[in-house]
Amino acid sequence: MTLLDAPAFNEERDRRNRVILWSSVATIGVLIIGFWLAAGRPVDFPWNWNTHLRGRMAINHFLTAVEKNDMPTAYGIWMHDPKWREHPAQYSVYPFERFSKDWSPNSPDNEYGNIQSHRIAAARIYGNQLLTAVLINGRKSKPASLEYSPKDHKLNFAPEDVQLYLGP
Repeated sequence: MTLLDAPAFNEERDRRNRVILWSSVATIGVLIIGFWLAAGRPVDFPWNWNTHLRGRMAINHFLTAVEKNDMPTAYGIWMHDPKWREHPAQYSVYPFERFSKDWSPNSPDNEYGNIQSHRIAAARIYGNQLLTAVLINGRKSKPASLEYSPKDHKLNFAPEDVQLYLGP
């Protein structure tokens, strides 16, 4: 076979290859858009979308437990340790008693009162943490600022000088 003896063009095979190529591109595009929507439409880079997804899920689970007034479960989510009762000495920095004072509905330290609903208004990566602004009980004046650490999956209060701007 020489250079001038090229095989005949197979139109069917060419069409099939193009269909496979464009179907693959469309499927990958749909998967990327679906993951972006599932992560809460973050404005951060795509490699941070998993942090957004896991952080939003952890905060939603935590606040749902607080709404049900199930403080032991909420503390387990906060510390990312469902079996925290077996070794409470590990959590002497933020013990369960202090946690209950901060989040229980009848505590004077809880400025939101009885927590009945929540909505994550904004979430952004700040440093290596996911910083979220949560509107509690529909209150728009001062959102609760919570942090999610993707390394140890713990929740924490955001620093006072770091707040997300929610607009006017």
